[in-house]
Amino acid sequence: MQKSVLFVCLGNICRSPLAEGAMRDAVLKSGQELLIDSAGTGAWHIGNPPDPRSIAVAAQHGVDISGQRARQVVQTDFARFTHIIALDRNNLSDLQSLKPRESGTVLSLLLDHLPGREGQDVADPYYGDDTDFMRAWQDVSAASAQFCRSLR
Repeated sequence: MQKSVLFVCLGNICRSPLAEGAMRDAVLKSGQELLIDSAGTGAWHIGNPPDPRSIAVAAQHGVDISGQRARQVVQTDFARFTHIIALDRNNLSDLQSLKPRESGTVLSLLLDHLPGREGQDVADPYYGDDTDFMRAWQDVSAASAQFCRSLR
């Protein structure tokens, strides 16, 4: 099975779209092929584009996430993706509850892939300001680049 990754946060409009964009950028630069997507554990924003602040911070780093649309995690994701990566411990717990016993999908936190940041959450910038979105971008881009290197 081709390696594939699904990034998951709560609403799929802030952190997981940033992680998807950062990972696509890292994979493109590495020359690897990887199926990459993002989703949310909640259904509030299905069909909506990422938060404008996420779009802006990604664009500042040369990454266009404006075409993404929010979706909710579904059971078939556990058969489709080799890795499902949560952006925080609450979403990881939700994913552990949803994961079928027979699934071989590896669940983890995104920052588990960044040495020295294991077990930490990517802070949700939704109620914050541009600085919070920049911090989220820095976290997801560093962890995605490290995860990409680990897949080689």
